[in-house]
Amino acid sequence: MPAAQTPPAYQPDILGAGYEQATLHFPDDYEGPVTSTLVRKKAPQSAGKAVLYIHGFIDYFFQTEMAEQFNQHGFDFYALDLRKYGRSILPHQKYYNVRNLAEYDAEITRALEIIGAEQHNAVLLCGHSTGGLTATLYAAHHPEHPLIKALWLNSPFYDFNMHPLKRAFALPHVSRLGKVFPNLQLPSELNPWYTASIHKALKGEWQFNLDWKKEAYPKVRLSFISAVFEAQKEIHRGVKIDVPVLVMHSHQTKNPRKWGTDAQSSDVILSVKHIRKYAKKIRGDVTIAEIKNGLHDLVLSEKAARSSVYRQLFSWLSSRGL
Repeated sequence: MPAAQTPPAYQPDILGAGYEQATLHFPDDYEGPVTSTLVRKKAPQSAGKAVLYIHGFIDYFFQTEMAEQFNQHGFDFYALDLRKYGRSILPHQKYYNVRNLAEYDAEITRALEIIGAEQHNAVLLCGHSTGGLTATLYAAHHPEHPLIKALWLNSPFYDFNMHPLKRAFALPHVSRLGKVFPNLQLPSELNPWYTASIHKALKGEWQFNLDWKKEAYPKVRLSFISAVFEAQKEIHRGVKIDVPVLVMHSHQTKNPRKWGTDAQSSDVILSVKHIRKYAKKIRGDVTIAEIKNGLHDLVLSEKAARSSVYRQLFSWLSSRGL
């Protein structure tokens, strides 16, 4: 039997009761051996439909409330910790190291094979931030995939949030440089309050591993910038997606330098104007939803905002027959 179709060996997951994980193995890359991790949580009564969630940059799957919301609506929930992230990091690897977002296609494809083999006939593919960019392109590149029936994008990374002149002139040069010197690093310019706004031990309400989702990430490899920039160019030209698409974003972007209300009620990572602009360039059945007071990861927002996320999401899924 081909390795891609070998049933996974699930083990109990770190998230506790009902959560299981399986390690998936892939051919060596430029750093050596590669694995990713598939996490699942089954609904009390399966209806043959499932979710496959793809996390963002400097991230991993820990959003249990989201998984349980899907379970309550009859979806079996699956999430990937991509290669070099979270559960999947190996001792010889650099965290989050990627040179082309298409590297992740292998684990998405494998996960979908497994989900199909586990008696599902419909999948909602979803992703957050860089995972949203990756999921958009995967759906666009696999228009006849037998399982993917809809796409949900949580603050997808469709453009860099930086000064227009820097984005227009410096970014293409940095991207080209990243193909030659992938391990060179530049200041990340990530807002320092994002992780603080969500972690329970800091100023938020969620518990997660600060080694896997770091409080600060001062420098970013040029390879990541190049990989994202090249993927975004395809989005900017406009892609066609043959399944219904729901794009969600916060109602505002802010870049607070001090702790305050803005850090608790805004996307402090991406420009919501960019998300809307490029979501409108997707050809197909596309719905764009704005979430009042949403954080960058909308499902980690304050209670009223994330309740709005789930209300609109499941209403939309129902309207599309899922």
